[in-house]
Amino acid sequence: MLFRTANLTQLAEFDEIIDVRTPAEFAEDHIPGAINCPVLSDEERITVGTLYKQVSPFEARKVGAVLVAKNIARHIETHFHSHPKNWKPLIYCWRGGQRSGAMSIILAQVGWAAHKLEGGYKVYRREVLDQLERLPATFKFEVICGATGSGKSRLLSALATAGNQVLDLEKLAQHRGSVLGSLPLQAQPAQKGFDSALLQTLQRFDPARPIFVEAESNKIGRIALPISLVTAMHASECLLLETALEARLQLLLTDYQHFLTQPDLLINKLQALLPFHGRSQLDHWQQLISAEKFSELVTELLAVHYDPSYLKATAKHYSKLSQPQKIALPDLSAATLQAVIEKISSPS
Repeated sequence: MLFRTANLTQLAEFDEIIDVRTPAEFAEDHIPGAINCPVLSDEERITVGTLYKQVSPFEARKVGAVLVAKNIARHIETHFHSHPKNWKPLIYCWRGGQRSGAMSIILAQVGWAAHKLEGGYKVYRREVLDQLERLPATFKFEVICGATGSGKSRLLSALATAGNQVLDLEKLAQHRGSVLGSLPLQAQPAQKGFDSALLQTLQRFDPARPIFVEAESNKIGRIALPISLVTAMHASECLLLETALEARLQLLLTDYQHFLTQPDLLINKLQALLPFHGRSQLDHWQQLISAEKFSELVTELLAVHYDPSYLKATAKHYSKLSQPQKIALPDLSAATLQAVIEKISSPS
């Protein structure tokens, strides 16, 4: 029995979607719901690729065939062995070539209704990019603006809890979107993985209801936002949080506690501001850090760098920020946020 082929529109027809690429390729991004059963490990793929380039395609295929056969046999003995005869898997690799073909042929010979995805992961990736180019224009966004420490992320979280549609881009990107925005012990996803997660999130939204989102630049850390999404956000209505300075200081000292316990890391991160403020200013901030005068440090960073740069950037790009709905926040308590939510939200 030969395997059959399928396309992306048929994903729901299969009992399991099997990604046979290497663990590193799978970790970077994969079709939602897929499991990883690699026919070559990361190291094995490098070995075969090196043989292909430095010796010959024939020698590479001989070595590759042995490795692929062993790995497929292991998957049949472990993951696939208990599946019934009517099990229907969809198998894909990078572009629907030899790796997925080998797995599909063997599973089909066993008697399972194995299918190979036409075009492989590359077809899925192209579909993700196409959808991200189209979808944002179909939604109505409400952009939450406000200087650093205003509580934008906390308001988003509270809005989501209250049943509103929320697009938390910083959560998806695993970064707070500034020089000090990296999260402790948490790496950002790969760009492709972020794009897939973003698309899954957008596909769950109801276009008839507004989506609350925080104002962002076109990059969050090293993750680039789709141009179509940035364009839609720039043209959207704006909510401007005007939060009391003391509340901002308390939030920042809490959320960035990991830097306060690692002063050398904080000093190193602030070196990125050297081109903007000069050595004398950086040395002064380093002295405040060494003296553990963190409230004074944060106050100066807000006044000298973050507030001016944020206001300049948002005013330039968000066309409706000149006439926003202003929201005064004396503090960021649950009661205060709840009062704001009752004023601006539209839960289902």
